[in-house]
Amino acid sequence: MTQQKGAGAETSLTRVWTVDILLADGFVLTEMSAVAETLRIANRVLAQPPFRICIRSARGGQLSCRAGLLVNTDPYVDRPDADFAFVLGNTDPDHPALSLGRVLQSYTSRGAQVYLLAEAAARYLKDQGRAGATHWENAALLRERQGLFESSHALASEDGPIVTCAGMGATTDIVLALIGRLTSAATQMSVANIMLHEQVRDFSSLQPFSGAKPTTTGDRDLDHAIRLMQANIEEPMPIGEIVTELGVSTRSLERKFRTYLAATPNGFYREMRLNKANNLLLNTTMSVREIGLACGFQNGFSTLYKSIFGITPFVLRKRRRLGTDQPLSFLKVGE
Repeated sequence: MTQQKGAGAETSLTRVWTVDILLADGFVLTEMSAVAETLRIANRVLAQPPFRICIRSARGGQLSCRAGLLVNTDPYVDRPDADFAFVLGNTDPDHPALSLGRVLQSYTSRGAQVYLLAEAAARYLKDQGRAGATHWENAALLRERQGLFESSHALASEDGPIVTCAGMGATTDIVLALIGRLTSAATQMSVANIMLHEQVRDFSSLQPFSGAKPTTTGDRDLDHAIRLMQANIEEPMPIGEIVTELGVSTRSLERKFRTYLAATPNGFYREMRLNKANNLLLNTTMSVREIGLACGFQNGFSTLYKSIFGITPFVLRKRRRLGTDQPLSFLKVGE
């Protein structure tokens, strides 16, 4: 896992990032779901949802995926205001709808970062004559057609504002990496846990057929520490006991958290518990006191919560159930 750039829940209270998902006819539903659902779950575990999604296509209107389901889309715009754009593949790198040079320029010229998935990445690499990442099947096809084509078997390759990606199931890893960069490692882990996504692979991880066996964070001691925290939410495990279990020093563990997750062990642990609390607040009928106890806050849960998020758990629950603080246009549906 790459080092996280976010600084935790406290710094992401007011920022909302707009994410455009660009579809071509016959898009891969697996990839759209991986982008949209992963961001939706991030909105669900954070007190104030940070992501707004707009689904677009060349002409707008209904578009069909390979599975035959129809999705409503808005048309492309000349001056997009999105912070990020995901361009989905459609199993055919030769499809004319994937030739998006001018569209990509409209995003990157305005400071957006663009993620090209699978066939969209292959088409870009072919048109630009560049090396990068794409699904291994597309890479093999391009090597046959253009003998000098070079593609890594990594999940993704970042080149300035353009990120070329393997797509398919690895799309979830790419979106989780983005969530980690923009929010925090704890939020990233909380979303991964809800999705039953056991390992969050970074861009340099090799595509599965290569036999790579990555760790969750890149450090096995850190992986073990996080597993202990996840297993002890209701009755938090003192950091001293965690380092004893690992057989490392407190300073060593703190250094690993800073290096890989840009967090302290205590701060990471607390945010994991708060993310679980948000999930319970918004998706159960448990009382606020019960939720505090379930997340290891024996006393003063509401006071601590308000000091961090600027809102009490009671008010958050009421607002989210009324839909008053949901990012606009988020898939045009509520929670």
